[in-house]
Amino acid sequence: MSERAAPFYCPYCGDEDLRPGEEGHGAWECAACNRAFQLKFRGLLARGLRPDPSGGEAI
Repeated sequence: MSERAAPFYCPYCGDEDLRPGEEGHGAWECAACNRAFQLKFRGLLARGLRPDPSGGEAI
């Protein structure tokens, strides 16, 4: 089984000084902005990416 992915930076301030939180799985704490947050994988989208009909980037 593979290791769980860790965030590279804080979603609030962008700093990289993150530590695992005490609240359990997916909890992280940022030492720079003193915020705690939790990450959760919710699943895969069934529809996937749809091509743009005008020939531009995918929607």
